[in-house]
Amino acid sequence: MSVISWMAGLFYLPRLFVYHVEQIEQGSETDRLFQVMERKLLRLIMNPAMTATWIFGLALVFTPGIADWSEVWPWTKAVSVLTMTWFHHWLGYRRKDFMAGANTRSGRTYRMMNEVPTVLMIIIVASVIVKF
Repeated sequence: MSVISWMAGLFYLPRLFVYHVEQIEQGSETDRLFQVMERKLLRLIMNPAMTATWIFGLALVFTPGIADWSEVWPWTKAVSVLTMTWFHHWLGYRRKDFMAGANTRSGRTYRMMNEVPTVLMIIIVASVIVKF
């Protein structure tokens, strides 16, 4: 459940940023509403979900027999999860930019970045299923 919640947030927050940068006038009531929505999504859903995902993931890593680290797939999965964590924090910094009225990125940038969790999810699932 924590992975699903985390992924949902990683998909949704960049989409909120697209709408925020393209449709909302800075300093307006809607701007403040979007800032609240983005903050709550990140703080109340995504951060706890990421933390729980890491806790449960590390529990699996340290369970004997779950992953054979002499194979490639656990490493590709680990790098992908680390990249997903970096992306999570990148989104957090972008949220702070919106809060400060200092966003310099375009909707196009957020649209492209919105594909990052999809690519990482494909790599993670393929790594675990194929176990190359």
